[in-house]
Amino acid sequence: MRIAAPFGAFFAIAFGLLGCANRVPVPSPELQGKSVMSLRAELDSGRITSEALVRAYLERIEALDRQGPTLRAVLSINPDALDQARALDAELRQNGPRGLLHGIPILIKDNIETKDPVPTTAGSLALASNRTSRDAPVVANLRAAGAVILGKANLSEWANFRSRDSISGWSALGGLTKNPHALDRTPCGSSAGSAVAVAAGLAAAAVGTETDGSIVCPASMNGIVGLKPTLGLLSNRHIVPIAHSQDTAGAMAIDVRDAAVLLDAMVGQVPACEPPASDCKRADYVQALSTDALRGKRIGVLRFDRPRQAEIVPIYERALQVLREGGAQLVEVATPAMASIYEAESRVLHTEFKIDLNAYLATLPDTVEVRTLGALIEFNAASPRELALFGQDMFVEANATEEDDSYREALARSKQLAGEQGLRRLLDEHELDLLVAPTTGTAWRIDIANGDQFPGSFSTLPAVAGYPHLTVPMGDLYGLPLGLSFIGAPWTEDVLLGAAYAFEQRANVKLKAQFRPSIEEGHEALERAALEAQ
Repeated sequence: MRIAAPFGAFFAIAFGLLGCANRVPVPSPELQGKSVMSLRAELDSGRITSEALVRAYLERIEALDRQGPTLRAVLSINPDALDQARALDAELRQNGPRGLLHGIPILIKDNIETKDPVPTTAGSLALASNRTSRDAPVVANLRAAGAVILGKANLSEWANFRSRDSISGWSALGGLTKNPHALDRTPCGSSAGSAVAVAAGLAAAAVGTETDGSIVCPASMNGIVGLKPTLGLLSNRHIVPIAHSQDTAGAMAIDVRDAAVLLDAMVGQVPACEPPASDCKRADYVQALSTDALRGKRIGVLRFDRPRQAEIVPIYERALQVLREGGAQLVEVATPAMASIYEAESRVLHTEFKIDLNAYLATLPDTVEVRTLGALIEFNAASPRELALFGQDMFVEANATEEDDSYREALARSKQLAGEQGLRRLLDEHELDLLVAPTTGTAWRIDIANGDQFPGSFSTLPAVAGYPHLTVPMGDLYGLPLGLSFIGAPWTEDVLLGAAYAFEQRANVKLKAQFRPSIEEGHEALERAALEAQ
């Protein structure tokens, strides 16, 4: 196992945000922006091998993640990755590929268990020895499809459910992940490392998790594609939980086709259907991709009531025009009232976190001493490193909850308001195939004094309702990526992927990370040039 930084390097990680000059040449620059499908063609032709591909990604991780900009996106490297790649190379030569992911290196968010000899930590010192020797079902399905498990991605510690003053992308074990488009900006979270690794070309694709926004926000702010599927399509077994009524793993990739390929493999032959649902189904996600998929679609248009960044509006309008040109009919719809949903969601998440985390901790090996949320709170209180930047107020609040009638009422209310009276009502009343929205705003400056400065998003409705949510790049503001959200009814991932693919092909938005120290540095140069021209 290779942890991103030794414990003694904590303050260098947390506070050394601007030491970004590359100290070594960056190897294999062609890997940045390289799709799974293009790698598939090269592997099948014999131009490259999986072993060579793994070595190239490891070299980039060393140059960009450990040195140079020190992105801190990769928490640990799987020491068996090269052996896995060699075995898959031999299998490819003898039998051909198992599928589209055969020999492709994938990173797994480090709250998802793998049976490889690396721990599953959720970024916490308390789980530093958590080697369970078991694959989460989503990982087992990826492995069966021939993917190489390259390692574990850094994350917002405990998937950003420890404090309201947290700093997205920071964990005690991995340090602070940086946005490769502007190194002083947040990567968002909690799937920070997964998004940054894909954007920076440190892995072909990655797996993230979401409870509310943890896939789509980092995907949007790092200029990649992120898909949070319908709740229950993928199994949550052997994944460090927040709340079973909202948690799901999902796909993070460089483009829509790769996201479809990754989701297809993660689902496997049969969807998990956890919890059971009569309408639970999978689809052929790759087959659904068509440049004509927008034609005839009725799409509801959601807007921020009071956008904090007015400059996003014209970028969103251009994206809407692309949808119209693709043959979609756009219908303006009103965003449901959110205050009651937020209130009910908070009650549900705090209660389920205590229930689900206690149940998860009870399954861990004896090497993990912390077995309850209460014990975890005590562990953190005795660990200065854990509480150096922010506290654990959400842990304390969760530990004080009970699975009582008020929780059950909040759960029913949240599902009703976000689902039947929210998204389902909009889809049915306006006879819509799907909805679109700006995913969120641009990445804010990392600020360890004040914590996150979240610009708002459209993640909560589909997160609480359990509906699928896909984000795809729609443009940028001063070089900071912006995402366009596609939201649909349960089990319509194929519809969302098709519509997003058609948009992607028409819009042709290319957002390549430049590893700039800040957007202000370049903007000041433009201002000086304008003044000199006067």
